[in-house]
Amino acid sequence: MRPGSNVMRITGGKLKGRTLRFPSRSASRPTTDFLREALFNLLGPQTDRSFLDLYAGSGAVGLEAASRGAKPVVFVEKSGKLIGVIRENVSSCGCSEQSRIIHDGVASALCALYDQPCRFDVVFADPPYGRGFIGETLRALQSCPVMEEGGTLVLQHSVREPLPALPGRWRVEKQRKYGENLLTFIRMESE
Repeated sequence: MRPGSNVMRITGGKLKGRTLRFPSRSASRPTTDFLREALFNLLGPQTDRSFLDLYAGSGAVGLEAASRGAKPVVFVEKSGKLIGVIRENVSSCGCSEQSRIIHDGVASALCALYDQPCRFDVVFADPPYGRGFIGETLRALQSCPVMEEGGTLVLQHSVREPLPALPGRWRVEKQRKYGENLLTFIRMESE
């Protein structure tokens, strides 16, 4: 573990207990071990499900999905410093073969993934709190719909940040509050 790093651990699956790195002086707010465990308890089994981790930070959420059987797992992060942390965490967990790391903003990464075409069973987004990124993320996902039919979008956001109106056939399936954090599960209804 490098000096200046916070310690997080994988909470379940084949990598349970594995230590992950997150820079202590980073402006980003990592998803806590407790919140990641709650998220995956609500999501259920991830075996062979495709998983997209937007605003990936340290990559902890995507690696938690990989530990629980998700593949492929795609990480999207704009910060060059955090991309290095994701690469290190993915490598130390032995998940390089099932992972793809994209160093780009969310909107452009989503459009590139849509054009390839890549589709995901689970899309997780944990944008910086209180900066309007939830609406931007929803618009980008509507413009470049990378979610599989019947897939799940999970937004992690502040209880002080209301969810904007959802586009089209998207509906809130459930919402759970953990302290100052909300996990909002959104599904796209069939036509």
